[in-house]
Amino acid sequence: MPARPVILAPGLVHHPGWLDRAAQARLAAEVEAVLVAAPPFTPRMPRTGKPFSVRMSNAGPLGWVSDAGGYRYQPTHPETGAPWPALPPLALAAWAALAGYPAPPEACLVNLYGPEARMGLHQDRDEDDLDAPVLSLSLGAPARFRYGGLSRSDPTRSIRLEPGDALVMGGASRLCHHGVDRVLKAAPDLLDPGGSFPAPGWRCNLTLRRVTRPA
Repeated sequence: MPARPVILAPGLVHHPGWLDRAAQARLAAEVEAVLVAAPPFTPRMPRTGKPFSVRMSNAGPLGWVSDAGGYRYQPTHPETGAPWPALPPLALAAWAALAGYPAPPEACLVNLYGPEARMGLHQDRDEDDLDAPVLSLSLGAPARFRYGGLSRSDPTRSIRLEPGDALVMGGASRLCHHGVDRVLKAAPDLLDPGGSFPAPGWRCNLTLRRVTRPA
């Protein structure tokens, strides 16, 4: 059974062990199929062109991209031009169970963290519908997740996210600053929930978002 939810801040809820080992393996297989249809790409910062240290892909009607054109959602892969594949069924089930929102997600951003990758403090604010939460699901290697307030200068705290953990960021914390300080090492048998993906030492994080406001 998953551990009891932990309220980190108003609207920011950590669900340790939401996915057991079997569910992690099933979700890993679903994500691997997504990556076959929509190969990972390296996003770049809009103004500087600096590449992210994280590789990305997407599933769902819309996908998040970043390049010289800025941050945005679009219905097609930036390199292949193909539509994004369907949302993973287990990710949709997690949204239905945890998001507390009547409309389904439209985007599932797949972030692939190598052992040296990280994500600086940022806000998820490119969506039109900020009433819907962001739901995060973790696979593979654990990571040190950092979160703060609505201002970048607000104090921050950090927690360890383990494979199978879920995190809901909504309400008063929907626009909180957050990021990943580093990917952590774990016992080899914990790095690979379902075969060849995620690769040992790598972390996969899914973030589900509602982009447009429901009619």
